[in-house]
Amino acid sequence: MKNFIILILLFFFGNTVTGQNKIHISNLSTLKEKLENEIQVSKGIFAIAFKEIGNEDNIIIINGDEIFHAASTMKTPVMVEVFRQSIIGRFSLDDSIVVRNEFKSIVDGSTYSLDVKDDGDDKIYSMIGQKRKIYDLVYDMITVSSNLATNLLIDLVEPANVTRTMKEYGLEKIKVLRGVEDIKAYELGLNNTVTANDLMKLFELIATNKILNEQSCNEMIKILLDQKFNDKIPKYLPTNVKVAHKTGSISKVEHDSGIVFLPDGRKYVLVVLSKELDDNEKGKETIAKISKLIYDYLIE
Repeated sequence: MKNFIILILLFFFGNTVTGQNKIHISNLSTLKEKLENEIQVSKGIFAIAFKEIGNEDNIIIINGDEIFHAASTMKTPVMVEVFRQSIIGRFSLDDSIVVRNEFKSIVDGSTYSLDVKDDGDDKIYSMIGQKRKIYDLVYDMITVSSNLATNLLIDLVEPANVTRTMKEYGLEKIKVLRGVEDIKAYELGLNNTVTANDLMKLFELIATNKILNEQSCNEMIKILLDQKFNDKIPKYLPTNVKVAHKTGSISKVEHDSGIVFLPDGRKYVLVVLSKELDDNEKGKETIAKISKLIYDYLIE
């Protein structure tokens, strides 16, 4: 009787960890079919890029070169550029800059400010006029998706440099043109853009220490592991699976992108982008289900 109770508890615990039962997926073609079915029943346009690090055969790309509004996924390229400029000695990550809430539109140079209500980080607004370390701004930009920290860093490193660095690593379709909430630019279609394929390549470079240097990659992964928004890729994964990732979300758009670390030492990159969603919450759920399907395949 005691053993029976233990088995029941283990079964219950296993299901509550992931929120969904395990789906048996025996091969890559079956996985791709299930992923395609998942996005077909969802209202919106999706792109998926999955690759197991160190296993070139385990890769699936669906709509990999489709262009998407980057939303907050562009904050990962910005982080890379901040680390790059610190390496070449333009500044130290321990240097501090003054927090301000006034930025210039790329359209005509007119000023605009961010609204704390639209930001994932409200604490930084209490620091306006004070100094904050560049490293801490990077941490805020990634972990709580601080728009104010992002704009301060984009002004620091300049968006053209972010795009140029991405191109130097072969990531031709990641374009960072401007900061967050530049409405005049948005209305003219001047947006930051990404593709699932290029974001996958970027995270693979980070995961394999092939961008900048090993120390920077390790530090960036450490920051990405502290991500506070975990209702997409990590949602249905067990707690012993770690995800170093950056999300993105605006009206009708939901993204997630990052590196998944399995307990057995394997790791893989997963990027899921979406647009033209009828319901953002349903978009998040689709991303979570896609993530779970890939995880189930890998532990088959």
